[in-house]
Amino acid sequence: MLDARHHFAQPAVTQREDYRPPEWLVPTVALDFDLDAANTRVTAALTVTRNGAHDAPLRLDGAGQQPLAVRVDGVAVNDWRIEGDQLVIPLAGDRHRIETEVRIAPDRNTQLMGLYASGGNLCTQCEAEGFRRITFFPDRPDVLSVYTVRMTADAARYPVLLANGDPVAQGDAGDGRHWAEWHDPFPKPSYLFALVAGDLAENCAEFVTRSGRRVRLGIWVRAADLAKTVHALDALKLAMAWDERVYGREYDLDVFNIVAVDDFNFGAMENKGLNIFNSRYILADPDTATDYDYDAIAAVVAHEYFHNWSGNRITCRDWFQLSLKEGFTVYRDQGFSADQGSPAVKRIEDVRGLRAAQFPEDAGPLAHPVRPDSYQEISNFYTATIYNKGAELIRMMATMLGPVKFRAATDLYFDRFDGTAATCEDYVACMEEAGGIDLTQFRLWYAQAGTPRVSASLVQEGERATLHLAQHVPPTPGQERKQPMVLPLKIRLFGAESGRALIDERLVLLDSPHAAIAFEGLTERAVLSINRGFSAPVVIESDRSQADLAFLGAHDDDPFARYEAMQQLMLDTLVTSAAGRAANHQPVIDAVAHTLADPGLDRAFVAEAVMLPSESFIGDQMATVDPQAIFHAREALRRDLGRALEGPWRRAHALPTERPYRYTPEDKGLRRLRSVALGYLAASGAGDAAALAFAQFEQADNMTDRQGALTTLVAGPSDLREAALDIFYNRYRDNPLVLDKWFQTQALSPRDDAGAVVRALAEHPDFTLANPNRARALIGAFGANQRAFNAADGSGYRFLADQILALDRLNPQTAAKLLPPLARWRRFDAGRAALMRGELERIVAAPGVSKDLFEQASKSLA
Repeated sequence: MLDARHHFAQPAVTQREDYRPPEWLVPTVALDFDLDAANTRVTAALTVTRNGAHDAPLRLDGAGQQPLAVRVDGVAVNDWRIEGDQLVIPLAGDRHRIETEVRIAPDRNTQLMGLYASGGNLCTQCEAEGFRRITFFPDRPDVLSVYTVRMTADAARYPVLLANGDPVAQGDAGDGRHWAEWHDPFPKPSYLFALVAGDLAENCAEFVTRSGRRVRLGIWVRAADLAKTVHALDALKLAMAWDERVYGREYDLDVFNIVAVDDFNFGAMENKGLNIFNSRYILADPDTATDYDYDAIAAVVAHEYFHNWSGNRITCRDWFQLSLKEGFTVYRDQGFSADQGSPAVKRIEDVRGLRAAQFPEDAGPLAHPVRPDSYQEISNFYTATIYNKGAELIRMMATMLGPVKFRAATDLYFDRFDGTAATCEDYVACMEEAGGIDLTQFRLWYAQAGTPRVSASLVQEGERATLHLAQHVPPTPGQERKQPMVLPLKIRLFGAESGRALIDERLVLLDSPHAAIAFEGLTERAVLSINRGFSAPVVIESDRSQADLAFLGAHDDDPFARYEAMQQLMLDTLVTSAAGRAANHQPVIDAVAHTLADPGLDRAFVAEAVMLPSESFIGDQMATVDPQAIFHAREALRRDLGRALEGPWRRAHALPTERPYRYTPEDKGLRRLRSVALGYLAASGAGDAAALAFAQFEQADNMTDRQGALTTLVAGPSDLREAALDIFYNRYRDNPLVLDKWFQTQALSPRDDAGAVVRALAEHPDFTLANPNRARALIGAFGANQRAFNAADGSGYRFLADQILALDRLNPQTAAKLLPPLARWRRFDAGRAALMRGELERIVAAPGVSKDLFEQASKSLA
């Protein structure tokens, strides 16, 4: 097949090494909006100052607008020109006032970047380069400005007018219109600009900071959704108090507002003083939100609030430094979430997410360093590598420094770089200075892509044992040869006979290709516990036996290491079976039985520990992914676990739950374990499994139990499947967020007809590509269904490519983020690989393909 890439000019590539400071700074900005969904006038007044000795003109980024007026120091000029999408204005002096006027149409903005309409309201999304779609501006993160914003709008249609900072004044503009003015005294980059106009209701509260500042908190939603904001508001107050206590960071404005909108490309946006959220991460009540939804809301509310310091007060110098704000803030929100519930379960969840999204990214054609070297479209770098792996880098530094020095280092960072646009290097330098540690080699984590692989072998002779370690970082695109990384590995040895710890936990810094660590005075055979707490984001390859893994699953005193031993025992069994070799299920059955019977374990931990690894994670361990073999191997082990432990599963499922619903760690763990047990009963083929699931579905007083039952029914052959789907749809058809669950549950079904069901659902009257949540719920979930998506006839690949191309015409950012399942074509057999590659070539060759999608598809083919 002809490679269509040769027929298209490559989009321009931005290189990190080409960074130059801005030629002009913009100390102040005054924006005046005459708001209307179809025709908004934006007047911008910029104070600009020349930055250094040069004679370059002022270049303001735009997005195809035509200026209606351009004035310099109050005088209309006509010597400006348009170059590409930039407005270029020659300036003779070193300081000027520049005024421009444009008109934009928010209701025609399907990309959901800039100013757009959602549910009858107007709102903004400016990160990374959306502000240029609103008005002409040097739209880069190192241009920091103080903003004043005035909005005028129809008072009936848009009674609420919000912007960054604190409110200054408001009034009647006549003719049924009104105005409001806001001022943000803190200099910020244009990507943090925000505006909302709409018919909204507020759930408000007050938070008093440790210095006595009284802050008005407001969450703004449709009036009908007001009761669903209680959890988010509680989470905000908890986050504000936690950040004061743990990091010494206090809020700095008199107002903190959050607005929830239905149409949003991301989870939320940390705009200074005016966070804008995907409604999925604000609205919750027991009938419509699962425990996972409640957890996610608290985490995302905290994440965006924490950005006030790690992202807003200190922003990134350029987009290559994106992980400076995102990796650090993910680490902070993970710490917050761990403190609100079970730290062990939270760590398990975070690592599972890292392995599901970031490890495959690091092993594929879209691999990139935490601090990338180049990009075509920056929106493609809002990735698991930037966020989740970036957080692991912060965690490793915190581990090496210890809590006291790490807090001193973050204090130094906040104090030194407050009010500036900083770099990842600035952050690491503060860790070095305050921690008294040399991180020269550690910086490779920011420069090298790929997941390090560590082999570990413990050789014992009498009372002496030697741990042999070796590390290797696989080649990634553009980086064939890798240098050794600094890997902080927490290690402990346990006695195989006594079950007691033989040594205290030790932190080993593996910084060379090979190392040998000796242990003396061992009075019995030692069993190795390594990478405890997942202290380094690596793959461990050890020679531990099934018996040793089962032992650690029962005796390790580190919860994550105990979970990891269970998962490795399961994984070894499943990979053996999927490869066509005989596998003994009994060690796994015994280990699961022991875990279920241990009364000292948290039920949430038990639920995590007894779940089998996902099909995709099993595939990641194989040289060539065989979706059918993996599916059947996993189902066979699930069946045997269900049958062998039917009694314990029934007892777990029968555990009484509190009514009414309570969102507590204990109750969450109980509900999780009940749903896991129900799944195993169904896998066992128990004759009453479907009836048990349907009874749970009908009797549930919360969405967690209801969706858990629905998932079990949708996966099976029972006639009750269709009945439950119909009941669920009719009950929630008018609730978009819950209807997303209806689409997603069917898209993830393991049934043979999942592909046909998804294709039919794409024609459903309630399905639309225009809403990112709905597109992700069906199309994104189908791409994650390894067996259905990878149908041997290529129908899944064709369907995904069709949907991506259709979505690309509306929303390139969301379309590009759905492509990665096709990028993994090299991991599959030759037949599937050819079909996947063919779809990627079709995408690249499509007329008018966006640069967002082109970059992802062309890199996947390279």
